[in-house]
Amino acid sequence: MFGSIAKTYYAEREKIDPSKIFVVSIMPCTAKKHEAYVHKIEGTNLREVDAVLTTRELARMFNELGLDFNTLPEKEFDSPLGIGSGAGAIFAATGGVMEAALRTAYEKVTGKELQNLDFEEVRGFEGLKEAKVTLGEAELNVAVVNGISSVKEVIDKIKSGEKVYHFVEVMTCKGGCIGGGGQPFGGINAKVKRKDSLYKEDLNLPIRKSHENPEIKEVYKNFLIKPLGDKSHKLLHTHYVDKRNI
Repeated sequence: MFGSIAKTYYAEREKIDPSKIFVVSIMPCTAKKHEAYVHKIEGTNLREVDAVLTTRELARMFNELGLDFNTLPEKEFDSPLGIGSGAGAIFAATGGVMEAALRTAYEKVTGKELQNLDFEEVRGFEGLKEAKVTLGEAELNVAVVNGISSVKEVIDKIKSGEKVYHFVEVMTCKGGCIGGGGQPFGGINAKVKRKDSLYKEDLNLPIRKSHENPEIKEVYKNFLIKPLGDKSHKLLHTHYVDKRNI
């Protein structure tokens, strides 16, 4: 997403030729390396992302350079999209995308402020987590899949009619992105520590809902216009094609 925004909204705002912008993404996911080479901004010949480094590769580079983060001065991130929310922080943990979406969905559906932002029922490392979530008068059945081995179970339940889900989150890697193939090596204890640190960050950030992030609001107001609109759909959504029969 950031790559497409950097080469459209940011380039337009700063009057920069988008072909002169080189986007490097730091990712916990090795699959992002492939995605960077196949995804282009619709209607252009520009790749959204020009290069991808995994977090493990970046950590190795830091070590080779002798960088000690404890000695570096604190600075603010650059704009645009330099402000993060708690909802964004927990995306990396299994159930985090679901929880972030529910925080926004509740307020958009009910028109009321959500008092308890913690959806504990979608957290944890179980292979499949199911929950009923009440949004005003509506009751949603949601499922969170942790690891690709549990995907078949959810699909079978949907196909058989045993379950009707309104929203399903699937994280291929166990634990979510915190357990991604490009992450520093570590077992379950490392994943638990990473998960706990994300929820701690969420709890301590001044903004904990995606739709309240002022920079996201600014991008929509001045450029994308509205969620699921033509421009946002074109720039932010990914489409996959079944190539087995091609």
